Amino acid sequence: MTTAYPLLCHGQTDALLGFHEGRAVSVGVFLAEAGALAAQLPKRPHVVNLCTDRYRFTVALAAALMREQVSLMPPNEATGTLDQLADEFPDLYCLHDGALTRTALPALAYPQQGAAPMAAMPIPAFPAEQQAVVLFTSGSTGRPTPHLRRWGSMVRASRAAGERLGTGAMPGATIIGTVPQQHSYGLESTVLLALQQGLTLHGARLFYPADIVSCLAEAARPRILVTTPIHLRAMLADPSTLPPLDLVVSATAPLTPQLAAEAERRFHCRLLEIYGCSEAGQLAVRRSTESEAWQCLDAVRLRQDNAGTWASEKTAESEVLLNDVIELRGADRFLLHGRTADLVNIAGKRASLAHLNFHLNSIAGVVDGVFIMPEDDGDGTTRLTAFAVAPTLSPEAILAALRQRVDAAFIPRPLRIVDSLPRNPLGKLPREAIRRLATEQSR
Repeated sequence: MTTAYPLLCHGQTDALLGFHEGRAVSVGVFLAEAGALAAQLPKRPHVVNLCTDRYRFTVALAAALMREQVSLMPPNEATGTLDQLADEFPDLYCLHDGALTRTALPALAYPQQGAAPMAAMPIPAFPAEQQAVVLFTSGSTGRPTPHLRRWGSMVRASRAAGERLGTGAMPGATIIGTVPQQHSYGLESTVLLALQQGLTLHGARLFYPADIVSCLAEAARPRILVTTPIHLRAMLADPSTLPPLDLVVSATAPLTPQLAAEAERRFHCRLLEIYGCSEAGQLAVRRSTESEAWQCLDAVRLRQDNAGTWASEKTAESEVLLNDVIELRGADRFLLHGRTADLVNIAGKRASLAHLNFHLNSIAGVVDGVFIMPEDDGDGTTRLTAFAVAPTLSPEAILAALRQRVDAAFIPRPLRIVDSLPRNPLGKLPREAIRRLATEQSR
């Protein structure tokens, strides 16, 4: 017998599903809009969902599932990225709700006036094995690569994450996100979490701190903020009073204990970090102010061999080799030591760039900072380079603070002060962007 999972778990069609452009949207209205859009989709197996509005994105995702189309989630809308998608999926079309950067690809504009709603329909369910989305790595370690996710595994992961985050104690909570829904973290923690936990989805995709804070203040409690360390830093830099929340969720980069503690104090709630990846989805949660160890989601199993650490669902046979250095602390707990590709060996000593970045960003006065992988100097030695956004500090002051925190072998030569780092909307630093920065600063 084929297992099927519902699109959403809000119970009744008159239940509140979300907010879009100031209007409350019920489950019934959402399903009617998704059904109407599904009827307009062209007969192609792959759709690139470029909708920037989170509610429209969710309607489009549901419509694609109804038509058994696989949604492609590119890390950005750059022409080169779309060219790569078209090469790999020649039968695709784009669905967008604004200006499309590349018009040569088949495209459908999201109906601006809204499709004529269909008659009331029951909550649909889809087979667990139905191909749902293809997620792409962010490009922080090179060329984005695709990873197929099936509907059943995504639903089970979202339900397990909800249990670990404690959303059951926040019925109907509004989820407000600062992360793109095309990324695995944004998709799972703002869209699927809302659908599978019966929560309220907020349509706005926010970026500027003032807009985020204003949106949070306007939402009724309980309210959940899904964000990144880079957005948290920007919000906490303003000394103004922040609205109390019921939960803050962060991912894409480790938080310093200081930033986590300040966020909990200023927002008057717990902050929980999520660990996951595009390859395997959400895997673990931790409260940074209480422990550095990660707690696996109930649905997740980890094992190690000579190749590294493998992750899988407890009931599944397929496994994913993780690109991180992990130290297991029992069956379901572990420490994370950074990406395997980020390990640095200098003078016989080893460290990870994540470890070094952690200490750089822990220095008071450093707003943002990053170490980059060393290049061979030609004499058989290597030198680390670092960039820091620190308006009130000199390079000498930062280096002096680093010497108190890391081995002398890893002190960067040079350390350069810059106005900003070229982070993408997730707060990550794609490898090519870092290389361009290093080239520009060396001139």
